[in-house]
Amino acid sequence: MKKSKSLLLMIALVLVIGTVLAGCGGNKANNGNAAATNAPGNEGSTNTGTATGDEKLAADQTLRVNLTSEPPTFDPAQAQDSQANTVLKTMYEGLTRMNDETGQAEPGIAEKWDISADGLVYTFHLRDAQWSNGDPVEAADFVRGWKIVLDPNTNPTAPYAYQLYYLKNAEEYYTKKVTDFSQVGVKAVDAKTLEVTLKSPTPYFLGLLSFYTYYPVHKSVEGNPKWATNKDTMITNGAFTLTEWTTGQAIQVTKNEKYWDAASIKLSKIDFSIVNSGATELLSYKNGELDRAGNPNGEIPSEQLPIVKKELPNEFVSKGIAATYYYYFNTTEKPFSNVKIRKALTMAINRQALIDNITLGGQLPAFGLVPPGIAGVDGEYRNTVKDSYFTEDVEQAKTLLAEGLKEEGLTALPPVDLSYNTSENHKKIALAIADMWKNNLGITVNTVNQEWAVFIDNRQSQNYQIARAGWTADYNDPMTFLDMFVTGGGNNDAGYANPEYDKLITDAKTNSDLAKRQEDFAAAEKMLIQDDMVIMPIYYYTNNSLTKEYLKGVTLDFSGAVDFTRGYLLEH
Repeated sequence: MKKSKSLLLMIALVLVIGTVLAGCGGNKANNGNAAATNAPGNEGSTNTGTATGDEKLAADQTLRVNLTSEPPTFDPAQAQDSQANTVLKTMYEGLTRMNDETGQAEPGIAEKWDISADGLVYTFHLRDAQWSNGDPVEAADFVRGWKIVLDPNTNPTAPYAYQLYYLKNAEEYYTKKVTDFSQVGVKAVDAKTLEVTLKSPTPYFLGLLSFYTYYPVHKSVEGNPKWATNKDTMITNGAFTLTEWTTGQAIQVTKNEKYWDAASIKLSKIDFSIVNSGATELLSYKNGELDRAGNPNGEIPSEQLPIVKKELPNEFVSKGIAATYYYYFNTTEKPFSNVKIRKALTMAINRQALIDNITLGGQLPAFGLVPPGIAGVDGEYRNTVKDSYFTEDVEQAKTLLAEGLKEEGLTALPPVDLSYNTSENHKKIALAIADMWKNNLGITVNTVNQEWAVFIDNRQSQNYQIARAGWTADYNDPMTFLDMFVTGGGNNDAGYANPEYDKLITDAKTNSDLAKRQEDFAAAEKMLIQDDMVIMPIYYYTNNSLTKEYLKGVTLDFSGAVDFTRGYLLEH
């Protein structure tokens, strides 16, 4: 079959923009507020280089970093937060892995692949790789992992199941319209050959394959639903293995000598402390107890950012990333089911004042969902599709609130619960916004702090009124933000259901006309924000971190996801 002009354009787009995965990120961002000013000379990737002839490695290659919260699980099918992503990237490898410098997918467990002329069939040829117990990594391990993600009987269901809907009949299997998994577009041709059939050409598919939802799982997981919560049952195929997990205190991963590219791994261990205090993390860094601090897995208190930027100019890095900080409205609960009330709350805050006085960084006020840095048809999506979906207008907000309350038969808005996960910076933002709502709209707000796992569970079950959220790109395309809100989506914590929105997303997933596809994205984002105000955008993230000058090889991609696997420590 001849390639259409549009298909060729789509393939070209992949080569130009890359498809960089957040690696969880992409995913639910549970790290603290990423606020900072741009440090001159520190923009761009946090790639600290590779060893040169005159560099001497430290005798102890143990990297020490902090997690602000404990990952609830290391099951690739269940993971959905930046903390789990950070650790999972050290323990697993997909068919591809992302080169954070080039933004391109490169061979991982698949050493090469063939793509059919119509862009629908991918044939992956696996390299000779081993699991940490010495078993060979085989095509069947990928089939097993993907089947678990798509299994509609999994309890709880996989939050990222929709990320596999690009496969032929994947959605149909998940929704039980198809009951035979052999009809889904993935099969092991033999031990070293995996064939994947898509429902339509997907320009970012190779990048998606490095995302943790697409990881393989070892055959030992069968019949053991708790395998990913115990280090003794974790068999991994990546650069490191899980060797210690002290609940609420620390996680340790150790170099996997069975990893196919073990020769490239210089670190012997990575010690992750688990401390949800940014002040403690910063003090530990200054005392030499941590080699790196800050986003995406850690946190630097916002009021300390201007100080550390001056004190440690050679160690501080600030980088704009493709991520958005926002609040969810529970659209399934009155009175937040009323769009006028949601609009009133959204319009009644001052985002720039919040940035200038609370987060103290160089973030950009957000008036949409898709952040800068995400590719569109011609350059960045945000440069063409402006995020002018609403304005900050207190008087208009008061009018809308009064109209919404009248429609709900209320004379005043009852006290509002605003939930956030444990973080000093999230707390500061919540208190500031609560104060704006009180002063501008006369609303009483109760701020509710919850531990991460509890917070996520409550948000997913719509057991909240308003809750903070953050989303980082899983790949470089607007779809990674917009397909969250389809009806019944695993990450649709707002409970939003709009058939018109669903159709726009479906059309964008199957349309090979890039210009029309972008029109669908623009229409969907307008519907989500301007028309229905499902979320309250607050700001587009910047990522702030401190890295000791002796730590090299750690990379940060455009979405803010960090990769520690190729890091190393110099003598110091």
